[in-house]
Amino acid sequence: MARSSAPFLTEFYSVVHRHCMGDAYMFLRLFREILLAFASSLGVILGGTILGTCAGFLTKVPPGAQMRELARTLRMWAVLVAIGGTFPTLRVIESGLFSGQVFALARKLGVIVSAMLGASFGYWLILTLTGGE
Repeated sequence: MARSSAPFLTEFYSVVHRHCMGDAYMFLRLFREILLAFASSLGVILGGTILGTCAGFLTKVPPGAQMRELARTLRMWAVLVAIGGTFPTLRVIESGLFSGQVFALARKLGVIVSAMLGASFGYWLILTLTGGE
């Protein structure tokens, strides 16, 4: 009985399709992680300043000044929250530098930069809405 090449071709196309989709899936995961870091740090700044200003109403502090001060002090905390803690990030950076895992290092640096951009955008937005410094 002659064996056809169709199962081989089906398996070959399946492997090629998984490989191509793997690259696209990796890019989408990276994009999702970067977007999540940006949105998380932006949310920490905006939510923290808006909710923190409620205490300003109780203590008779001007809301604009209170929002600007809170946004300024929350910037670094927003970045730390967005990257998900420091030890796993430091471990990935260390493995990227000393073990040669360049993609993991670039991915974490992209997430850190995205979180800083989100925090800076939130700070700029609060400054703009409250009339600047």
